[in-house]
Amino acid sequence: MNRMQKTGMVVLCFSLLSQAGWNPCLADDDSHQGKDHRHPEKERKHHLAPVTNPVYKETCGACHFAYQPELLPAASWQAILNNSADHFGESLELDDASRNGITGYLLANSADKSGAKRALKIMRSLGSVVPQRITAIPYIREKHHEISAQVFARPAIGSSANCAACHKTAEQGIYDDDTVDIPR
Repeated sequence: MNRMQKTGMVVLCFSLLSQAGWNPCLADDDSHQGKDHRHPEKERKHHLAPVTNPVYKETCGACHFAYQPELLPAASWQAILNNSADHFGESLELDDASRNGITGYLLANSADKSGAKRALKIMRSLGSVVPQRITAIPYIREKHHEISAQVFARPAIGSSANCAACHKTAEQGIYDDDTVDIPR
């Protein structure tokens, strides 16, 4: 290959690389950070949606943290609501309108209907299991495996079901590790 052919090959290669998308990978544009613009349908939200149903928030939140529907699959929510006579040792007293509103909200916004990354991880960890407790979800258990039972038993926490005791942004659906503050 003579010198002219070599120069032509170099120019051709450079031209092809710049046309094939090599050039944009050199740019540092943070405005697209974390997004896959080649496949926008694959774009996922990271956090869970805050609870927006006032009846659910008031009724269920009167006794415990009003968990985001995305923390359990629809089958789990259905099983919990179908066993209202024994709701973890208590009886759920719901009129038909409240029950229907809460059920509709939880089923429509459950983990299996969500595109949130955390909900997808929850669903992948379940397989065919239908847990009735969020603390029974393998993904949740794995995320908390280093925390001893004594920590969860502290008076300021009470149990592993009290998400908001440590996850200070749980009500907003944010369960990131950097928002955790474990009470003493």
